[in-house]
Amino acid sequence: MAAALRATSSAISRAVTARTPPLMGGARWSSSSTWWGHVDPAPKDPILGVTEAFLADPSPNKVNVGVGAYRDDDGKPVVLNCVREAEARIAGNLNMEYLPMGGSNHMVEETLKLAYGEDSEFIKDKRIAAVQALSGTGACRLFADFQKRYQPESEIYIPVPTWANHHNIWRDANVSQKTYHYYHPESKGLDFSGMMDDIKNAPKGSFFLLHACAHNPTGDKGHFPFFDMAYQGFASGDPEKDAKAIRIFLQDGHLLGISQSFAKNMGLYGQRVGCLSVLCEDDKQAVAVKTRLQQIARPMYSNPPVHGALLVSIILSDPDLKNMWLKEVKVMADRIIGMRTALRENIEKLGSPLSWEHITKQIGMFCYSGLAPEQVDRLTSQFHIYLTRNGRISMAGVTTKNVEYLANAIHEVSKS
Repeated sequence: MAAALRATSSAISRAVTARTPPLMGGARWSSSSTWWGHVDPAPKDPILGVTEAFLADPSPNKVNVGVGAYRDDDGKPVVLNCVREAEARIAGNLNMEYLPMGGSNHMVEETLKLAYGEDSEFIKDKRIAAVQALSGTGACRLFADFQKRYQPESEIYIPVPTWANHHNIWRDANVSQKTYHYYHPESKGLDFSGMMDDIKNAPKGSFFLLHACAHNPTGDKGHFPFFDMAYQGFASGDPEKDAKAIRIFLQDGHLLGISQSFAKNMGLYGQRVGCLSVLCEDDKQAVAVKTRLQQIARPMYSNPPVHGALLVSIILSDPDLKNMWLKEVKVMADRIIGMRTALRENIEKLGSPLSWEHITKQIGMFCYSGLAPEQVDRLTSQFHIYLTRNGRISMAGVTTKNVEYLANAIHEVSKS
């Protein structure tokens, strides 16, 4: 039998080799060619590459303020107590069966309450098509593919600046992209007038990717708002307050989409657990949309992972664990807010002639510092401080131990 198998495999191998296709550009395969010889290395990811460079730096003074993950005041990753408790409850009782294509129904139900409200009429009326997704990236990608398939001529308007991966997600889904004003480089705050102009001038029925901000500029032109809510709880320390923008849109009668992630606010980075939801006209439409989302997911990843979904559903459905989580979210948010104040005060006491009030006016995990790419390069080359070249600082990487060093370095590169 083994000899027959070898003979069959050898015959198939010879037949395949004889019929190899042309290489990219029309070149024919030869004995000196390789299948992947024409593939060049991909450029480094602008965000993940920051951490790679940081890890390779032997300097004892190095600081990483590029990482998009929470760290404690010692710069170490944090596992929340509510997560440890939830894990203890499922230890030994977890099977490894597949979840449905739409994921854990229990997790999705609890997640929707965070975004739409505990007593949401939209949940009660079953008007929301929702599926578990592979964290925020997976939710955005699933929606981008859905948009392309069912609104093929539509465009997505993405804010400037935004998370760099947003462009990759919609590009790889073959959705046409345009940008809209969001950040004002002079005020280092929201460019509201520029944003409003771009929204008003966009073709009717465009899609707009929005971050959580408490205003509703998309109604007059019939645009479709899609919220990427990756940091619920991190802005104010209160997940309810951080959902205010979405609640305003709902009150104004919008249909909308939401990407939710538990990477940041529960520290479940490696579990890749999130949710995609689309508010529909009625329950019948919601069923249709959900089945189509599942259909798109089937050849993409088939079923989402189970472990993180169980943790989220247990934490959000148990009153004691949910209360513990809310307290821990506030502790994380308060530490970040405190580091904003400390960084601003330390820069100002050095006598900087520039205004740094934007550090404390902005909210959330990140601060758009206003530093130019050349200044960021100096921070890295002279002071071993690592961040993305657009000047975005992860406040989670700032600690009581490095804030003075960081402030001094920022002052040095910005004073001339």
